[in-house]
Amino acid sequence: MELIKKNSTTRFYIMLKKINETIEYLQGRITDKPEIGIILGTGLGGLVDEIEIHHTFPYEFIPNFPVSTVDGHHGKLIFGTMGGKNIVAMQGRFHYYEGYTMQEITFPVRVMKFLGIQLLMLSNASGGVNPDFEVGDIMVINDHINLMKDNPLMGRNEDGVGTRFPDMGNAYDSDLIKKAVEIARKQGVKLQQGVYAAVSGPTYETPAEYRYIRTIGADAVGMSTVPEVIAARHMGLKCFAVSIISDLGVPGKIVEITHEHVIDAASAVEPIMTRIIREMIGG
Repeated sequence: MELIKKNSTTRFYIMLKKINETIEYLQGRITDKPEIGIILGTGLGGLVDEIEIHHTFPYEFIPNFPVSTVDGHHGKLIFGTMGGKNIVAMQGRFHYYEGYTMQEITFPVRVMKFLGIQLLMLSNASGGVNPDFEVGDIMVINDHINLMKDNPLMGRNEDGVGTRFPDMGNAYDSDLIKKAVEIARKQGVKLQQGVYAAVSGPTYETPAEYRYIRTIGADAVGMSTVPEVIAARHMGLKCFAVSIISDLGVPGKIVEITHEHVIDAASAVEPIMTRIIREMIGG
């Protein structure tokens, strides 16, 4: 698929050229066009066990792909089927705090879009700031607040990729949220819903920062997801995202946390999240 236009600006020419190279590499090695893209966050790579895998590509072998540097992110792009649908799954994502630019973080989302996906599903582990939350809760994201002080759409826009000013009023598809809630109800699973605040990291928040994030209207805070959703909506993709509450930033419940703690907490709940996503894809 040729994405480059003669009148592209230098920055976008480079980006589109890299997308073309990556697409050509992957299309020459996969057998089916993916319909759904999945991004799996910290400690949540177990969903891959539910995929009938056709092709696996370590990130370091894919032209122009960043490489994940964080424990709990396996760094593989997986093509296969789940629930009768062709999917492409990122087993591990990229973060601003790793030193990547917003354009590099969202590069895989743009590749998945031009490979054919129409829906992007995302997961992450996050800190809960809603006092009604508990560790192990699954929160369906219904909105977000970008506190990362950057945006993947900064700079000149390329109309062939997406509109200059994308609407974010339904960034997290309301119909998909309703579907997830109904599936969870039938499975006897309690789902929380809430607003996700994205910060740059890599430090965890101070008690004062937790209070601030709660005051401005968020229910959970993490270091990912929002850049990918912005890029996806820029290209017209539907999005659905869930957070596993791995720790609490609530007065009286704040304890010292480590990355290992986050991985363990997310992994413990991952099978429940997997059942919900699997049924959403197959329904």
